[in-house]
Amino acid sequence: MADETAKGTAGFLMEMGMLKRAKRSGWWIAGIKDPETIAEHSFRAALIASVLAMMEGADPAKAALLGLWHDTQETRVSDIPHIGRRYLDAASNEKVTADQVSAAHPAVRSGAQKIVEEYEQGDSLEVICAHDADKLECLIQAVEYREQGCANVQGWIDSSVSKLKTASAQELAEAALTMTSVEWQKVYLP
Repeated sequence: MADETAKGTAGFLMEMGMLKRAKRSGWWIAGIKDPETIAEHSFRAALIASVLAMMEGADPAKAALLGLWHDTQETRVSDIPHIGRRYLDAASNEKVTADQVSAAHPAVRSGAQKIVEEYEQGDSLEVICAHDADKLECLIQAVEYREQGCANVQGWIDSSVSKLKTASAQELAEAALTMTSVEWQKVYLP
């Protein structure tokens, strides 16, 4: 029989699989019938965090790690749209993470809690890049949904742009807003 902390750690990893099925519910407000999953958002946010960190002279691996963990709590509390937060008193992400990893290997418990606490409370350049990545990913997703015919995404774009802190994120947002989602191919195709 597996060690109890191995079962707790494996259980946490299985729980994270829910992020591949859970939709980002805020997009339903904009009229998106089949929005991206939380895992899809988190993947691109982590990648963007690493890119922003490279551009800003920060540690890209650390920024990506912060970005990867930033929504892991949504297996327990779901993706609550901002309008819904007016009516709910949700547990802190730190508390949710502590519960999620409570049966995991001690190093996993400690490491996960440190990562989430840093994302939520820290002020390092890596944290700023990870927060900017979350907003920039939302902006890029909104641009893609707008291309697919959803006209109700401008609020997400405006909100995302207004929250960007780094010059690199602002520059990439400006560029993304002038492009189509398939324009990148022009570099490689004649």
